[in-house]
Amino acid sequence: MITTIPTFRPSFLERNPRQILGLIALVCIGMLAFGLYLQHVVGLEPCPMCIVQRYALIAVALVAGITAFLRSRALFWGGVGVMAVFAVFGAGVAARQSWLQWYPPEVMSCGRDFFGMIESFPLRRAIPMIFRGSGDCSVVDWTFLGLSIANWSFISFTAIALTAAALWLKRTPA
Repeated sequence: MITTIPTFRPSFLERNPRQILGLIALVCIGMLAFGLYLQHVVGLEPCPMCIVQRYALIAVALVAGITAFLRSRALFWGGVGVMAVFAVFGAGVAARQSWLQWYPPEVMSCGRDFFGMIESFPLRRAIPMIFRGSGDCSVVDWTFLGLSIANWSFISFTAIALTAAALWLKRTPA
């Protein structure tokens, strides 16, 4: 009886890399939509780090979506690399926010309340501050399966970065 040893081949890498990038773009859009739902329906105020993570998600979604349609191999793989950089940046911000949530500082150092900004600063300085977020980065307002939004964001960004790295290393023809 002859037996063969099965080899591990990630099935998601066997697919078309363009489809993987399209899926990443859709996942990012879904995550952004869920963040807006939590903000506007549930009433959770995003902190400045949450806003930065949203920008990173937007960047990953845009780069993944555009790269999925590029026909040039060099531009395609360059786009995968840029997407990985944005994902690593987002994971870094999410990791820092998770750290702040696990070990909160004695003084809130990551945001001001909305009315305090308007009363303390001229309108031309207050408006950009408002769009940066006003919640406290160290507060855990929402959890799912025991993990905060920052924890889930870190997991998502890390998965995107690892997928981009796997695509980059595999280098299947685009």
